Amino acid sequence: MKKSEIDYYDRIVPFVREAGKIMLSAHDPGSASHTHTKAGTANFVTDYDVAVQTFLIGKLREEFPDALFLAEERENDDLSRSERLVFVIDPIDGTTNFMHGCGISCISVAAVTAGKTVFGAVYDPYRDELFHAFRGNGAYLNGGRIRVSDRPFESALVVFGTSPYYKDTLCRATFDTAEALFLSCADIRRTGSAALDLACLAAGRYDVFFECILQPWDIAAGILLVEEAGGIISATGGKKASPLSPSPVIAGTPRTYSYLAEIAGRYFPVSFST
Repeated sequence: MKKSEIDYYDRIVPFVREAGKIMLSAHDPGSASHTHTKAGTANFVTDYDVAVQTFLIGKLREEFPDALFLAEERENDDLSRSERLVFVIDPIDGTTNFMHGCGISCISVAAVTAGKTVFGAVYDPYRDELFHAFRGNGAYLNGGRIRVSDRPFESALVVFGTSPYYKDTLCRATFDTAEALFLSCADIRRTGSAALDLACLAAGRYDVFFECILQPWDIAAGILLVEEAGGIISATGGKKASPLSPSPVIAGTPRTYSYLAEIAGRYFPVSFST
């Protein structure tokens, strides 16, 4: 690894792992005393989301005093055109799972410069699995190199998100896409954590991922993980998925992406604004 890559890893990953301990310390996170609602349908935040985010921003600000931050549980400026280092943070991706004790949630942290993710980490504290990637130098799981799968579409496992905050506008597009893919693949899954889904696609566990709209903190690290593992990830219509602004997301392997893009082109809305 280059010195700059080691620098990112050594200065970021220890904080991500430490933040995982906050998640694991949670006692009854779905109780009324720990849970609050946000704008939108089924949109929740727990005291643990806030605690993880506060911890990460505090530590990263000490290490990178000139950095900017884009994080889920705070008011954010529009940083989509920023040339500076931006840390994009999802303190707990899969909050609803976390509240229900499902054990399918993760922490996602990405370092973005000039609109591109240069380092990304997704940490699943329940399984102690740390996925990370450096731009131009590969994707890794607990230190071992990972690659996307080589399965054909008929053997593919498709994982998708339901954009639950936008049920009234995106339900039909989501499930029409899921149905079309289901008829051609091995099976489909819905886990509730987009960041973890993308990490697992990078590791070859899934072959296809889609969701009609995602926020930058859901995908900033996952974009790099998929690309560095040999996969393909984009918005629709051939546009790039942005790590700094909301975007529809489709992701797959070299053997599955084209068919996914064809199906998404049929059913995804032409435009959608959050």
